[in-house]
Amino acid sequence: MIRTARAFWFTSPGEGEIRPVALPEPGPGEVQVRTLCSGVSRGTETLVWRGGVPENQYDVMRAPFQEGDFPWPVKYGYLNVGVVEHGPPDLLGRPVFCLYPHQTRYVVPAGAVVPVPDGVPPERAVLAGTVETAVNALWDAAPLVGDRIAVVGAGMVGCAVAGVLAGFPGVRVQLVDVNPARAGVAEALGVGFASPGEAEEGCDLVIHASATEAGLARSLELLAPEGTVIELSWYGDRRVGLPLGEFFHSRRLTVRSSQVGMVSPARRARRSFSDRLSLALTLLADPVFDALITGESGFEDLPKAMARLAGDDLSALCHRIVYDPAES
Repeated sequence: MIRTARAFWFTSPGEGEIRPVALPEPGPGEVQVRTLCSGVSRGTETLVWRGGVPENQYDVMRAPFQEGDFPWPVKYGYLNVGVVEHGPPDLLGRPVFCLYPHQTRYVVPAGAVVPVPDGVPPERAVLAGTVETAVNALWDAAPLVGDRIAVVGAGMVGCAVAGVLAGFPGVRVQLVDVNPARAGVAEALGVGFASPGEAEEGCDLVIHASATEAGLARSLELLAPEGTVIELSWYGDRRVGLPLGEFFHSRRLTVRSSQVGMVSPARRARRSFSDRLSLALTLLADPVFDALITGESGFEDLPKAMARLAGDDLSALCHRIVYDPAES
């Protein structure tokens, strides 16, 4: 049994490296997983890359299997798909999803992995953590049949929300973004697209995921009276101004936060974290979600790829990292 692996670490502002790590011997109730692919959650991971996690959020922002402490050095990430090499018979040889960083092999409790359903390619299953965020947001938002909904911000999370909403009956969904190239992604997902200035107003619900002050302000403008903005953006250490004058009170508007670190109160009594993640993986049977994977790099190139993602040299949604099958 192989007892070494390699992992990607954020080491200083705008710097990262691949380091060797020692693997523990799997104990009872544990699995050893060989990674097939992982995904870069661009918004959060580039924030970690530049050191933008506020000190008072260090504990809240810890990933489930993070090593090290913010700001650096830290092993961070949470979109990992691999195959179980050692573990219980019902998991042995199966592809699984785990909220684990970018690492060639790892050992975790068996309960920390969720089997990838038949019909969901492992390469698409790296989106499970992002679709899980979308599921939680929509549990918070509770859209109704016939609602008029805008999703402001066509990044990885916003597109995942739009993709799930596309299956709701009678709902008008419009993806809103400043980048006209995102129109092609919207078309692939089966939803409408508009620039912020051309977006349809009178919305019952707006999901905001642009992580910009202008996007949040525009989200409020798009609402009908007594409408709600569900705020999914994570701003890190940036302060955001919000126009709470004008029509905010006269229209009785609402801004609600949604965060995947807790199961939505609407389902908390009946759904666990594992249930939510299993649902996300089931939804990924739909091939339309392939539109969210817009780039790919080998594990060896991850430090350079992260720098390009942080510098906007790569206009990516989910950037997939693939691992050498010969490394075994």
